[in-house]
Amino acid sequence: MSDPIQVAVTVIVAHTLAIASPGPDFAVVLRQATTQGRAPALWTSIGIGAGIAVHVSYALLGIALIISQTPWLMRVIQLAGAAYLLWIAWQAMRAQPADGDAVGVGTQAQSAIRSLRIGFVTNVLNPKATLFFLALFTVVVGPGQPLWLQLGLGLWLCLSTAAWFSLVSVLFTASAPRRWFLRRAHLIDRGMGIVLILLAAQLIWTALGPP
Repeated sequence: MSDPIQVAVTVIVAHTLAIASPGPDFAVVLRQATTQGRAPALWTSIGIGAGIAVHVSYALLGIALIISQTPWLMRVIQLAGAAYLLWIAWQAMRAQPADGDAVGVGTQAQSAIRSLRIGFVTNVLNPKATLFFLALFTVVVGPGQPLWLQLGLGLWLCLSTAAWFSLVSVLFTASAPRRWFLRRAHLIDRGMGIVLILLAAQLIWTALGPP
C-alpha cells in the first residue's frame, strides 16, 4: 500500500473503529465522568491523547518492530497493563455511597495533573493500543511513506483520540444523565471495577496462557 491518500484513509477508518470499541481507555473515562465529574474526565481524555503520542513515537523510531519480534517484551507490557488496571479496579471497588452534590466539586475534585496522569498511563500501558500501533505502522503505514504523512497521521491520531473521549466525557456528564449517575455512583464505580478486573484477567491469560 504505497498511495498516501489510501494509507491515510485506511489509518483513519481503522483508528475510528478502534477507539469506538470498549476497552480500558473507555472504561477509565466513563469512571472518571460518572464519579469525578466533567473536568477530571476531560483531563483524562487529554492524557489518553498524549499517551497516543508515545505509541506513535516508538512506531516511527522502529521500536515497534523490535517489540513485535520480542515475545517476552510484549508479555511484560501486557502484565504491566494488567497490574495498572487491577490497581484502578481496587480503588473503584472501595467506592462508598456519598452525597451526590459533593462528587467532583470542592476539595473532593480530582486534580488536573492526577486526571491527566490516569489517562496517560492507562493508554501507554494499554496492550490493545500497543498491538494496534504495531500493526498500523509496520504493515499499513510502513517506513516507505513520506515523513510528513507519518507525522501528520501521528498528530491526527493524538487529537482525534482526545476529541473522542472528550465527547464521551461531555455526554456522560450532561445534567440529566449525571444526576442519574450520581445517585448510583458507588454502584457504577464498583461495576467499572469488575470490568477492569475482567480486562486485567484477559491480559494476564494472554500473557501467561498457552500459546
